[in-house]
Amino acid sequence: MAATPQTYANHARLDPLYHLFTLLILAINVGVAIYIAIHFRHNYPWLGHWSILVALALLILALKSRMYALKVQDRIIRLEERLRLAAILPANEQPHIAELTIPQLIALRFASDAELPALVHKTLTQNLEPKAIKQSITNWRPDNDRV
Repeated sequence: MAATPQTYANHARLDPLYHLFTLLILAINVGVAIYIAIHFRHNYPWLGHWSILVALALLILALKSRMYALKVQDRIIRLEERLRLAAILPANEQPHIAELTIPQLIALRFASDAELPALVHKTLTQNLEPKAIKQSITNWRPDNDRV
C-alpha cells in the first residue's frame, strides 16, 4: 500500500505517543497534584505543594525537551537549505540568502529545486510568511524525516 504523498494539507506531524499519551498523562498529573494539595492539605501540608511542583516540573521537562529537539532540527534545516540555495541560486542571488529568516528557510525546504529560485525571489521581495511560502509551492518536496 503506497503512502499518501506529502502536501501542504497533510505535512504536519502528530506523534501519538508524545502528543496524545505523554502530554495528556502529564497534564492530568498536574490536575491530580492540585487535587491532592487541596483535599489533603490538613494532613500533609507540604506534600500537596511538593506534588504540584514535581508535576509541573515533569510537564515542563517534556515540553522543553520537545522544544530543544525542534530547535536543533530547525538549525539543521537552516544549514541544509542554505547549502541547497548556494548550489541552486544564480550567483547574483546568492548574497541574498542571508536575508531569509529561519522560518522562511524551513518553509522553503518543501519547494522543488525547479521552483526554488523563483520562490526565493518572491519571498524576499514580498517578505512572505512561512504559511504563504508553503501555499505557493506547486511541486511539493516532502520532508518525511521531521519529528
